[in-house]
Amino acid sequence: MLRFPLLCAPQGGANAGHTIYDAQGKKYALHLVPSGILNPACTCVVGNGVVVHLPSLFEEIAALEAAGVTVRGRLFLSDRAHLLFDLHKEVDGLREAELAGAMIGTTKRGIGPAYASKATRNGLRVCDLANKESFALKLRSLAADAISRFPSLSDSYDVEAEISAYTAPQGFATKAQPFVKDTVAYVHAQHAQGRRILVEGANATLLDLDFGTYPFVTSSNPSMGGIISGLGLAPRHFGKIIGVAKAYTTRVGAGPYPTEMTGTMGDEVRAKGAEYGTTTGRPRRCGWLDVVALQFACRINGFDAINVTKLDVLSGIPELKIGVAYEHNGAVLYSFPADLSVLETLQVVYETLPGWTEDISKVRDWNALPLNARHYIERMEQLLGVPCRYIGVGPGRDAMVIKPH
Repeated sequence: MLRFPLLCAPQGGANAGHTIYDAQGKKYALHLVPSGILNPACTCVVGNGVVVHLPSLFEEIAALEAAGVTVRGRLFLSDRAHLLFDLHKEVDGLREAELAGAMIGTTKRGIGPAYASKATRNGLRVCDLANKESFALKLRSLAADAISRFPSLSDSYDVEAEISAYTAPQGFATKAQPFVKDTVAYVHAQHAQGRRILVEGANATLLDLDFGTYPFVTSSNPSMGGIISGLGLAPRHFGKIIGVAKAYTTRVGAGPYPTEMTGTMGDEVRAKGAEYGTTTGRPRRCGWLDVVALQFACRINGFDAINVTKLDVLSGIPELKIGVAYEHNGAVLYSFPADLSVLETLQVVYETLPGWTEDISKVRDWNALPLNARHYIERMEQLLGVPCRYIGVGPGRDAMVIKPH
């Protein structure tokens, strides 16, 4: 029996990606479509908290269908989700260029401007596709507002062409119709019928708009709060909350990074861990495990357990560092600071643990892991106060060690 017949995405957009392997080991790069689509018995929901670029969604659907994955009838799109337009992509690029040396490091996929339209209350939602005349008026108004801010947009962006792409007889509005659903009602009905629901987040807690390294963050809440607002699920419906954390840390884009590896170590970990963005291909910055940051994420999200991924990447490193505290101006900080000037100038207090040389990618039993690998995981648990229940030792679906209670 399928453990989770319904998988939902509550926030984010096509800026984030998940690299997924199916049961036959075939690799897929998913962005807007939830990863459950690869299981033919699973239904997927794109929730109201997601910003959706329909052209990208249909490109992704076409690629999946060409690979033999059945999508229609198994993927639903919230009628309350906000639409992300090519207009937003143009604005994203112009804003980054305007920031020059202080760029945020966005993917230029229009995510921030789309969420800004949502907050400004001049955005368009999926339900607006039903009335093509009203849709056209609203998109013209949105474009006029953007052009008033960036006059050069009038040279690079054609609002009438984008309106036509949506409202033409076989345009995106028509193509979207079979996928659109009141997902709030649907998800609650499925829950009432006893179907188990898995929620799949995008981005990470330190990219959270409220809790992350602002302004070097995404434009939504990739924390527990984003599930409530992005799907309409009340907290009382939540069961187990599993945090996903690498055995080391990574970051894409600009922003302070206290435990970043220096010298060739970061390059070696990046190469071994294939640390390149699924969506953009950008190289990720790599660093030692940061317990202060991870404990901050544990508190915000209330993790019941952690899935530690990529432990195998650390094999062969003689000594492993764990950042256990921060020091700033002679004071020890045990919590993650909001002020980036503090984060940029603090010193990390490290513990050093012995590494292991064995290849652990074929290990599937906890007791078969090298002693030092087990000690590393156990120290993580001690420092975090949260069990590290699932240990990833490779990219394959079966490359998992379950730690006994």
